[in-house]
Amino acid sequence: MKEAKPLDFEKPIFDLYEKLSHLKNDESNDNYKIQHEIEKIQARLEKMKKNIYKNISPIQTLQIARHINRPDSLSLFRLICKRFIQLHGDRQFRDDPSIISGVCKVDDEKVLFIGHQKGHDTKENIKRNFGMPHPEGYRKALRLMKLADKFNIPIVTFIDTPGAFPGKEAEERGQAEAIARNLKEMTSLNVPIFSYVIGEGGSGGALAIGVANKLYMLEYSVYSVISPEGCASILFRDAKKSKEACEKLKITAKDVKELGIADNIITEPLGGAHHNWKELANSIKKHILLDIKEYKKYSKEEIKKHRYDKFRKIGS
Repeated sequence: MKEAKPLDFEKPIFDLYEKLSHLKNDESNDNYKIQHEIEKIQARLEKMKKNIYKNISPIQTLQIARHINRPDSLSLFRLICKRFIQLHGDRQFRDDPSIISGVCKVDDEKVLFIGHQKGHDTKENIKRNFGMPHPEGYRKALRLMKLADKFNIPIVTFIDTPGAFPGKEAEERGQAEAIARNLKEMTSLNVPIFSYVIGEGGSGGALAIGVANKLYMLEYSVYSVISPEGCASILFRDAKKSKEACEKLKITAKDVKELGIADNIITEPLGGAHHNWKELANSIKKHILLDIKEYKKYSKEEIKKHRYDKFRKIGS
């Protein structure tokens, strides 16, 4: 992983870490005094981290959601699964690297995974188009969802995109149609769908793989109808006013759950999921297995009705 600079509100924490590192490397003779100082700083550090992350603002949550070292879909799939077999292509145009998908076993349960894929450096982000899918990405996702439906395999999607790619070539190949078709087709699938917002959930680009029976949000993820920068440009004629837009949009996991859109919030390791990918993967895995077990009780018609009722309640 690339070493990232601390976010503005994290600087006091990193200053203490630096002081701690100096003390641990101190080779002076007074080991007892140094150890006592280390313990004091560690206790102060733990308290500071809890206070800072307990009271972060929406714009700070957005910064964590976009963190360069935030766990990506492919890495989480491989941590959750015994053996992840990646599947490619929409059988019409090409394989879109900004959406990845495949089948695997989570313990003894067969699962189809689909997720947006960002990069962890500039080169990888360019390859993955910064997690912004073209229409062929959504068509690949739909092709595999129909395959899962045919073989009665539950679907799990990981959402992490600023939005669908708005470029000329994407529009020429039917971006709006591809998203709309996914929304329509996902409502009629006979297998349960569970979606997790692991970073950014942006607009129709997120919803195109998010028509789920259950929607989970990670503690420091965001879900919105438009990016805060885009919203600020429209409302305030100034993209720099994204902080005000963040507060108005109600993009945080807590807000989205209160609005009845998210079903539950998954607690992240202290300081954000980028500090401990494995702990987060284990937490998501538990939720997946519990949900699969729950939905085994329901018929195909009941599964579809649960999904339909969930979306009918939104905004009521």
